[in-house]
Amino acid sequence: MREVLFCVRGRIEKGFVRSEGGSSRKVIVLAVMLRKVGMNMQIVFMNRLSRISGVDQEVYAQLWIGEEEGIWSLGWRDFSGGENYIENLWYEGGSWNEMLCVYRHELAVKMGDGYRPLIDGIFHEEDSLTGRNQEQLKLQYYSEHYGNEAIYEELCAWRRGKASSERKAPYILASNRLLRLLSTFLPHTPEELMQIPGVGEGKIAQFGADWLVITTAVAREHAFPLNWVHEVIEEESFVSWLYKQKEVKYKKQLERLRLRRILLQGIENGLGLEQLKVNSGVNRRELIEAVEELEREGYSVEKLIHVELGNMPQNEQDAIWNAYVELGDLFLKPVLHKVYGDDFSAAEGLDIYYERLRLIRIRFRREQTHKVGIATSF
Repeated sequence: MREVLFCVRGRIEKGFVRSEGGSSRKVIVLAVMLRKVGMNMQIVFMNRLSRISGVDQEVYAQLWIGEEEGIWSLGWRDFSGGENYIENLWYEGGSWNEMLCVYRHELAVKMGDGYRPLIDGIFHEEDSLTGRNQEQLKLQYYSEHYGNEAIYEELCAWRRGKASSERKAPYILASNRLLRLLSTFLPHTPEELMQIPGVGEGKIAQFGADWLVITTAVAREHAFPLNWVHEVIEEESFVSWLYKQKEVKYKKQLERLRLRRILLQGIENGLGLEQLKVNSGVNRRELIEAVEELEREGYSVEKLIHVELGNMPQNEQDAIWNAYVELGDLFLKPVLHKVYGDDFSAAEGLDIYYERLRLIRIRFRREQTHKVGIATSF
């Protein structure tokens, strides 16, 4: 048995945990103490984590969430120095969603560093790994640690050439992850290619012959099928790698949430793209993409559009609108050529023109959606 502190809905209790059915299943069997932290703050969640430091020395930390008058606080208490702990405040603010993003990201960092929770389910998310997903992730993990770098570079060179000749983005042809897998496991036949995650009959028909020319040019030390991979992977290293993947995922979610908040506040305050760029640290192209996403989700971005198009002649805006009516709103280049001519160029570059096209397209799509809604109501 091990003494622990845990908390649910403001109740912080001291109890004991025993393991049943292996170390991964822990059951709280006794809770004997209730207390409050601070004057008014209610602790609504707490978990204890530990990791091995040095020669079999276990160090501890506490992760907690508190609430006081609508303000959420999130913190980490590090007990690696003994009984005296170091308090790190990860978040303090009024947004539960932003706090949860910070929680998941910072927790993934700690678990990537080797901390493990006393109570499982600590990420508070619904998705879980299936057996097939686990197998594919282990192949990815192995490829990132034991790949053939020379073959990977050769495959990257193939992708660059193919993308240039077909005028496509390189990632559309094959992701870095897929090229890593190919360079690591070195398939020799179409049947072996089918065992690589991300490869199906379509990709084999398109690129399989090119890939096999590269992957069959060197000797390999392993065989297909790839069920041997899980036997050679050290499980704890794999788990830490999984948490590093979560760290990247949650960091992107957090950045997206914070950008949304900056945009909504800035738009409401009448800011333009240039000031939003300064406030967010994000370039104008990414800002426009985020604005389009806000519009799709039902937020009003009309104030920003009004600011950005304020100095644009109305007849020019009408010409763009009419081009969308005639050509559709899927592609921007045909609209640009329709309005400004096939050989149009501008000293200041075309970025500002494409920005305006996209802002007017937001208005255009909004009106089309409104018309469809009216039509379907009859």
